[in-house]
Amino acid sequence: MKFKRSFLFCIYIIHAFCTTEARSQSTKPEAIENAILKDKKNFYYVDFKNYNATDRSLPIGVFDSGTGGLTILNTLVQFDQHNNTTQSAGKDNLPDFAKEKFIYLADQANMPYGNYYSEKKNDLLVEHIIKDAQFLLSDKYYLNGEAKNYSSDKQKVKAIVIACNTATAYGKEYIEEFIKSTGLQLKVIGVIDAGAQGTLDVFKKDENGSIGVFATVGTIASKGYENTILALKDKLGYTGNLQVYNQGGYGLAEAVDEEPDFINRKATAPTANYRGPKLDSGAYKIEKTLLDVYNFDFSNHKMLCDSKTDDCGNMQLNAADNYARYHLVSLMEKIRKTKGAQPLKALVLGCTHYPFLITDIRKILDDLYNFQKNGDFIYRPFMNKHIEIIDPAVNVATELYSYLRQQNLFNPAGNMNASEFFISVPNTTNKAVITDDQGRFTYSYKYGRNAGEIQEYVKVVPFSRNNIPAETLNRIQTVIPSTYQLIQKFHTSNSKLANLPEAEKIKP
Repeated sequence: MKFKRSFLFCIYIIHAFCTTEARSQSTKPEAIENAILKDKKNFYYVDFKNYNATDRSLPIGVFDSGTGGLTILNTLVQFDQHNNTTQSAGKDNLPDFAKEKFIYLADQANMPYGNYYSEKKNDLLVEHIIKDAQFLLSDKYYLNGEAKNYSSDKQKVKAIVIACNTATAYGKEYIEEFIKSTGLQLKVIGVIDAGAQGTLDVFKKDENGSIGVFATVGTIASKGYENTILALKDKLGYTGNLQVYNQGGYGLAEAVDEEPDFINRKATAPTANYRGPKLDSGAYKIEKTLLDVYNFDFSNHKMLCDSKTDDCGNMQLNAADNYARYHLVSLMEKIRKTKGAQPLKALVLGCTHYPFLITDIRKILDDLYNFQKNGDFIYRPFMNKHIEIIDPAVNVATELYSYLRQQNLFNPAGNMNASEFFISVPNTTNKAVITDDQGRFTYSYKYGRNAGEIQEYVKVVPFSRNNIPAETLNRIQTVIPSTYQLIQKFHTSNSKLANLPEAEKIKP
């Protein structure tokens, strides 16, 4: 018990340390908190006096900036480390959370969260994150984007999992402070502490090596992972030379979620609104001297070029795997050019969208390990042959299980198959909202809004084929089929969705 208390204290100190930079641009989100707590006429108001967070039948809330957090949920869905009858350690071929219902929220309309930092809108990001928590804590949602009136029969939750690294870095502390002010005893679990612990677990106490943190630009800017890993390393007595290299995956999460400013599957030539890496100068520049290393896939317009020859004057990435190639090469170049760099042994997937591409990431790392120029292996001296890819999801599942057990909150009679899935879409009934020809917020509107102007920018509605691209659904079905089946059951067994047009339903 003494070790446990000391360890938890260390985690608290680490979290406070790593969120200092994340909060440096932010101000306390008083306007949205007041709307939730005090303004009974406001859409966001929640009656906490009649909220029983110790009700074991309540579901578990999970949210992310998009569909990437489904990879965290999938681990919860499949987690089997205990006997469900005795709760003792050991698999019993039955998911540990089999009787738990999950409610998932993808704040797709406001994503990517990672860009709010670069646009100096951390306060707006925190407001979005508080609204995400409010949705899980409330009973309100809309049946579809055209619905004028909201429904109020959604269950509230007994615990919240922030399945988003950027939201954890910038918003977890605010959510915890807010929930404390309501008087609720409700656990909030984030992914960064879990990911840091999982990363150190692959090293011996005296081992040298490098750790790559591959995350959104916003998460990297917060230094959440780097500070937490290094502080935890010292606290747990690791004596080896462990080096941390950060790579902001600008555009990758957006490509996974088919954001039109970063990927356009209908395009056959460079587009005017493209915001991804480019050949010309900028923070994310495609280096012509590294084109053989990038080894981009040009098939099926996965790369857009203004020339039919090999010499592009304007080159745009137009597929998620090409974004991954660009950033992993950039990471290895950073390590290669650092004097005294230790070989890369672990790569933290610090964005929940990235596990969707884990097969591509493994292949790219293998390609770089075997890449030769003039007979020399360029990157092999700077990377292990087998690099451990760290997905923080298992550590999140472990923390959630421990909390439910300690608080006696396991649902005695629930069913995981009753889980529900929601996504935010632009609220076009709000006259202030500006959308593009694809019905999404324009970039300038999305990041031009100001915190404190409390209004319904979005409507939160059930998942459907109308609000999730077919390519994203196919990726979910391929990479995390267990969760995809839950989404299907949500559509086929939930009476709320009976009136959805057949073409919008996600069916077997």
